[in-house]
Amino acid sequence: MLVALDGTVLIVVQPDLRRELGASVAEVQWTSTAYLLAVAAFLVLAGRLGDRYGHGRLMLTGVLGFAAASAGIALAPGVGWVIALRAVQGLFGALLQPATLALLRVGCPPERLGRAIAVRTGAIGVAAAAGPLLGGLLVAQAGWRAVFVVNVPVALVIAALVLALRVPAPGPSESGRLGAGGPALLAAALAALVYALAGVPADGWAGAPTLVGLGAAAGLGALFLHGERRGRRPLVPAAVARSVPVAASLGLLLTVSAGMFGALFTATFLLQDVRGLGALATGVRVLPLTALMVAGAPVAGAALRRFGARATALTGTGLVVAGICGLESGGPVAFGVLGAGFAAVMVTATGTVVGDAPAGYAGVVGGLKQTAMNVGPSLGIAVAAGAGAAGAAPRTFAALAALAAVGLAAAWLLPGRTPVGEVSGPAGLRG
Repeated sequence: MLVALDGTVLIVVQPDLRRELGASVAEVQWTSTAYLLAVAAFLVLAGRLGDRYGHGRLMLTGVLGFAAASAGIALAPGVGWVIALRAVQGLFGALLQPATLALLRVGCPPERLGRAIAVRTGAIGVAAAAGPLLGGLLVAQAGWRAVFVVNVPVALVIAALVLALRVPAPGPSESGRLGAGGPALLAAALAALVYALAGVPADGWAGAPTLVGLGAAAGLGALFLHGERRGRRPLVPAAVARSVPVAASLGLLLTVSAGMFGALFTATFLLQDVRGLGALATGVRVLPLTALMVAGAPVAGAALRRFGARATALTGTGLVVAGICGLESGGPVAFGVLGAGFAAVMVTATGTVVGDAPAGYAGVVGGLKQTAMNVGPSLGIAVAAGAGAAGAAPRTFAALAALAAVGLAAAWLLPGRTPVGEVSGPAGLRG
């Protein structure tokens, strides 16, 4: 909730930040881009470190670092400091996110894991919805710096809870240290990919920065895969890399989140710039998405236990596709359908990724899951911008619905009626 709230709050504070610090539009955009690059680059490595040294320790480090970076941003004298500290905040945010999923995996028995993941999904939905409202209130009363000040006491409370938590010690780990080459290559490849996708709205798909960034990401990714196949201690263990359920879940999250966030990007501009609605009226139209995402999470958890991952994911993906197709009308029903479908996809894919992974690999698969959730929205917004966004709404929504529909193929590869969490160990991962 802390990370989700911080991300959505920043949307409404950027104009005030720009005025006080005399920043350019490009510099303000980098306050978000620097954070996103750091998170995407370090998530998988953070999960692997948690598997080796303990997720409680990594989460404590992450939350204290997040608090320190937030305090620094609140005191920043210029926008350059804000950008640099946002990157630092992203680094510690990367330590937090896989740790939360891994702690659920090691702390919950299999029959309760689905409910815990549903609660986590609902909490993220509440935080994302509350962010703009809380940010608006804080900016109105105390200015943009208050948004980062409020992170500090919340993070300290979380740190106290982590210290009180009794987490099982990490299991036996492989001998030796991770080499620096693999993590560095993966971090650089992900950073180049996110940077290229983030620049598509300004540069286009054929722009030189986009092509260079995508080319660099492909080249670095190829080098990483080559090193993973030949290395004695790969960053992503072979049991995880060969797992069909894990790969299918990551593909599902990537494509569905891309379709959904690209559609929300387009719908926001359609409602405000084309149809003339104000920010408040737009927020009211979008509210059913959050409401159904929160309410749908426990329903999705129950469906997952009763019908299995495949049926639940196929249904959720179908609802997302239907919701995207209905967004051109701008009606609240389409947003509600989108929220319900995304809740089902999130709960199912997260439960499969985390529940089917052995406890010793929970961190790295959690990092992979969060990476998909960070790259997906960037891809969706890039596709929306390339298709014309609100200026060509029918074509844009059709492209985004097709992108989300690719997730149907991934959903079909998920386990059938086997309850999530019953399969564990490397053999289960290969199933």
